[in-house]
Amino acid sequence: MTQLMGRPILGLPSDLDSRSTLSDLLTGVRAALLTLSVVAVPVFGLWVLAPYGDDTAQDAARAAFGLWLLGHGAPLVRGPGAAPVTVTPLLLTAVTAVLLSRAGHRQARRARGRGWMRWRSPLAVYAGYLLVAAAAVAQCADPQALLRSRAVADLVAVALLTAAALGHGLWTGLGRPSALPRLPLPPALWPDGAPAATGRALAGWLLALTAGGGVVLAVAVLLGSAGQHAQRLGGGAADWLGMLLACLALVPNALLWSASYALGAGFEVGTGSHAGPFGTRLGPAPDFPLLALLPADRGPDWHLLACAAGAAAALTAALLIGRAATRWTAAQTAAVATATALAGVLPALLAGYLAGGALASGRMSELGPVPWQFALAQTAWLLALTLPGALLSRWWLGRHGDGAGPVIRARVGAYRLVCRLAA
Repeated sequence: MTQLMGRPILGLPSDLDSRSTLSDLLTGVRAALLTLSVVAVPVFGLWVLAPYGDDTAQDAARAAFGLWLLGHGAPLVRGPGAAPVTVTPLLLTAVTAVLLSRAGHRQARRARGRGWMRWRSPLAVYAGYLLVAAAAVAQCADPQALLRSRAVADLVAVALLTAAALGHGLWTGLGRPSALPRLPLPPALWPDGAPAATGRALAGWLLALTAGGGVVLAVAVLLGSAGQHAQRLGGGAADWLGMLLACLALVPNALLWSASYALGAGFEVGTGSHAGPFGTRLGPAPDFPLLALLPADRGPDWHLLACAAGAAAALTAALLIGRAATRWTAAQTAAVATATALAGVLPALLAGYLAGGALASGRMSELGPVPWQFALAQTAWLLALTLPGALLSRWWLGRHGDGAGPVIRARVGAYRLVCRLAA
């Protein structure tokens, strides 16, 4: 009896740790409700604070469902004319992707096995999430909803984002490598360690460019009239909080717009309107605080200083490649720098597509960076500065890295410290 009581009972059968398909399905439903609560709590809070009695709790719920779908990149329509609304609030997208990735990471330990049993649990979670999405689409299909759904397109958008985020969590949870795959190139052009170096350089470029876009946005806030614009529009606590939450949800979009501005590609502010460092031409725009940050109509002037952010991001990638290229040849270094420029094309196209969209038909059907222009500008910066910068930093470290005098060693040490901070 004593021996039986001393045994770890839960560790005896190997199958006691498994879960039923229904439990995994409910896990997916719970994950969807968690992401939905990020939107529903502020919406219902504003509904309680609003002094108007026309909107019901059902209207607030439909608005929450619509914003939740919009955060997944789902296209919606509004008004009797079915005006398209496709601008994705990327803060909601980022929160949703992080929560789904964490859910996928937790499911990774249940994805071990063979055949169908290996993927039963993750697929059940995926199906549970899509059940909530189907309910949201059904609620927003009502003609009285503020934001109406487009059933097929919305379900496809939710399915794609959910699959990508859950798949990322599963991939990392199973211990798969996160670096870029090895290209089928000869060792004379693609040395050992090149995929990791390319991944670090691309990550450094993206982080530095986002930081540069943040600096451009901060300068625009300091020099613009967003505060006065918001003060003119705000009429009560609900209005102020609603505008504040809308601006916060669109801050990542504004960062990408600013990054596109810093790269020289600029962005669209309606049909026939464009804002960029080489010139700005604007037409009528909706009353919204973030749009009050746009510069006035003008040609090239001191706004060209914003391009320094793009140059700094490209040089950051060059430093990271040069740090890894001390034992590579010049051809290998050039190949890695070129691969970094080409590897950033797909993320740039996706970011440009998600950052913009439409707020209505007609003039407001084009907002944000043009994806192909954004990707082309990024590739041009990387090829123009990262490629020669990586070769120059490789030459510098190869010449002065060993056997140098105290002054040279101090400079090289500071140089390597900057590289570590950038990494």
